Amino acid sequence: MNDRAHGSGIGREATEYAAPVAARPHAKTPHRVKVRKTALDLALIWAVIGIFLILAVAAIYLAASVLMPITLAIVVGLILGVAADRLGALGIPPMATAVILSSLFALLLFFIASTLAAPLAELAGEAPAMAERAIERMLPYLERFEWLNVTAIRFRSGSMTSEALIENMGTVLSTLATRVTPALVQGLIFFGALVFFLGSRVALRRALIIAFNDRARRLSAIRILNSIEHALGFYFATATLLYAMTGLVMTLIAWIGGLPMPALWGLFAFLSSFVPYLGIALMTISLAISGLLTHDGIIMALAPALAFFTVHAIMENLVTPAVMGRRLEINPFMVFVAIVFWTWMWGAIGAVLAVPLSLIAMTIASEMLPQSRVQPNLPG
Repeated sequence: MNDRAHGSGIGREATEYAAPVAARPHAKTPHRVKVRKTALDLALIWAVIGIFLILAVAAIYLAASVLMPITLAIVVGLILGVAADRLGALGIPPMATAVILSSLFALLLFFIASTLAAPLAELAGEAPAMAERAIERMLPYLERFEWLNVTAIRFRSGSMTSEALIENMGTVLSTLATRVTPALVQGLIFFGALVFFLGSRVALRRALIIAFNDRARRLSAIRILNSIEHALGFYFATATLLYAMTGLVMTLIAWIGGLPMPALWGLFAFLSSFVPYLGIALMTISLAISGLLTHDGIIMALAPALAFFTVHAIMENLVTPAVMGRRLEINPFMVFVAIVFWTWMWGAIGAVLAVPLSLIAMTIASEMLPQSRVQPNLPG
């Protein structure tokens, strides 16, 4: 994210916001007196910081129903920032641009939901038979591990019977149904925040830049905002193309492997790739279970899962670094911790937001600490 990528890093915004500050006379620098801090002072400082962090995490967790859709709207708005600038250059008003981009994003989500609705409804109808068949197929393998204490008798009586599993599945479905209304409310909050953020994005940038009195800080704010938008836009545009290729390959793997609904598996592979580690692990496990339900032989059953894992490993370690280069680098451990933390805080949406929030944090750090220039390696 160097200055060359943003047209010397400042451009028109730098001239507009930084010039008035440069004309001001320099005030006399006050004499500073160094005060030596004791161990007690340092302990109090860190105690206050720790209490603040605990309260901040608690507030974010308790206000998840409001903060989560607003944060998601801001991230999506930053990703769509380049497209908003292109439409604005054509003379389209900001609010019209916001409505157009938000409508296109809503149509994309509707297309994905409508594509998944019919296959998921079919799977829900076949769930009882699939659960019973899964128990019959996996029982011989599980009985080999004596420490699991899994026997056929336990599956014929008690809480592990197919009837009990079906009853518990109904409880899960009813629990999901009770969360439909809050999800609809959060969806309205998301789209409202997305429209207004895109419509007032330029005004928000101007207000944030002018809030700094020092010329250097204004220039730094311009560079940080530009770097965040370019990093998010470049990452998600490139990742979408790469993950679409992964989805197409997964569709072919599912078709060759004899799995039902291969196109649905391709769509799942595309969507799960946006959640590093966790999404790929769930996808691989799902493929293994589906293979065991479809084929009798263990090799043929696990072949689709192994093929997908191999393809994704190649995309992750060879293709993605070759395409993105070292421009987007983040420590994999930091990404993993971020995914665990935000999944704990906000569930599935938090897992999706973990990567862009990590990218934003590392971009800000790299711009504020240019001497270190430790740039993030974003997995997947």
